[in-house]
Amino acid sequence: MKRFSFILLSALLTSGVYAQDLKLPALSPTSKLTQEFSTSNIEISYSRPSMRGRKIFGELVAFGNVWRTGANSATKVKFGEDVTVGGQAVKAGEYAIYTIPGATEWEIILNKGVGNWGNAGYDKADDVARFKIAPKALDKNVQTFTINIGNITYSSCNIELMWEKTKIIIPVKANNEERLSASIDKAINNPNIPYFQAANYYFETDQNLDKAIVYVDKALEANPKAFWMWSLKARIAQKMGKKDDAINAANKAMEVAKGSAFEAEYVNNMTKLINSYKKS
Repeated sequence: MKRFSFILLSALLTSGVYAQDLKLPALSPTSKLTQEFSTSNIEISYSRPSMRGRKIFGELVAFGNVWRTGANSATKVKFGEDVTVGGQAVKAGEYAIYTIPGATEWEIILNKGVGNWGNAGYDKADDVARFKIAPKALDKNVQTFTINIGNITYSSCNIELMWEKTKIIIPVKANNEERLSASIDKAINNPNIPYFQAANYYFETDQNLDKAIVYVDKALEANPKAFWMWSLKARIAQKMGKKDDAINAANKAMEVAKGSAFEAEYVNNMTKLINSYKKS
């Protein structure tokens, strides 16, 4: 009897070891996306189910019901700073993404229940944001559920949900303009003055162009052979309506770029800038 018990115990222990070593493909593999955005990151972790010949929205994923927005455990998004999502203020932190799909309208939910398994444990009282989005129709099927972060600017981006022929675009905005302007003003007084970076930021965000032109000039004082800085000055002057300054800076950019690996690119771009005045 003791010998039988020993053999049984050994078999059980051995099968446990083999079970731990067994790795099979997942039908809904997990994925993690980290995207640098504004002055921090957005992180998304989720499981990715595939169509596998099934009709998805309206059948597998019923209209009008709360959906885990993926498979397995709750789909999670982590914002590294305070943002506005779908027009609603959301504090920095991690949230579960739930959705209520519909034929003509989806409801998007950010919820505190990051430890939930799918819909299990979902509590509306834990919602931190809830808003509606009209779905967009895709021409071709997206076989595997996909979340993407696109259309990224200094202060905005889109979280995109795609599956079957449906695409949901969730707008995200970082409320960073005042904070970044204050940071730039503070950095300008430091030993390593980021004049070029500050000028480029103001140019790209269409703000404080009077500061941008001053900062790019200061950057050029330290590095007059920087053709990319002359190019930026030309584009800032163009935005400010300073035709002569724009043309002079564009010509200087082409002159300084001669012999570099980027000569053709800068000659092409600056020629277009100069020619734009001939058409007006």
